[in-house]
Amino acid sequence: MSTSTTPSIRVLLADDHPVVRDGLAAVLATQPDLTVVGEAATGAEAVRRTASLAPDVVLMDLQMPDMDGTAATAAIRAAHPQVRVLVLTTYDTDADITAAIDAGAVGYLLKDTGRHELCEAVRTAARGGAALSPSVAAKVLAHLRGDRSAGLSGRELEVLSAVARGQSNKQIARALRLSEATVKTHLLHIYTKLDVADRTAAVTAALGRGIIRID
Repeated sequence: MSTSTTPSIRVLLADDHPVVRDGLAAVLATQPDLTVVGEAATGAEAVRRTASLAPDVVLMDLQMPDMDGTAATAAIRAAHPQVRVLVLTTYDTDADITAAIDAGAVGYLLKDTGRHELCEAVRTAARGGAALSPSVAAKVLAHLRGDRSAGLSGRELEVLSAVARGQSNKQIARALRLSEATVKTHLLHIYTKLDVADRTAAVTAALGRGIIRID
């Protein structure tokens, strides 16, 4: 009787510190379904080794010589879209997180991630899922919410929604219990944040970006 086995997930380790690579390899070696197929000490080497080794997942550090992890991620994803890149770094700034995700990383972990969480994240990445450290996930959600609202305050969203319904400044002021001067000030702030010149353009931009809806 023949038995079928699930293929191992092939992992490439990209980090410029040998001790870190050794530690990661030791952790992954404890899992029967995870196999380290190679290592890379620079971003450029990670790109080359991805081409030659065809891993399922690349565990990518961000700060590396020759080519940083973000650039290497973008290069790998462009040439090998089936390969999943999972960032593993000590850096959790908004700029680093956004750049890595924009480059095509499917996950972003910090190096204080536990062994079990790391292995599960590799499996999730291999399936195409998103794997984020809790603190990183919170920042990503905040970033997405900020993009969606364009930084508009709750009151500005109320004013803009009323404009979209065709209400005049006087009607908006009465409905929201504001002065007309305050409504005009809110509108000026809205124009600045949406980079538009008038109320019609503001409504058009907001509807197009999903910031408001007309029910």
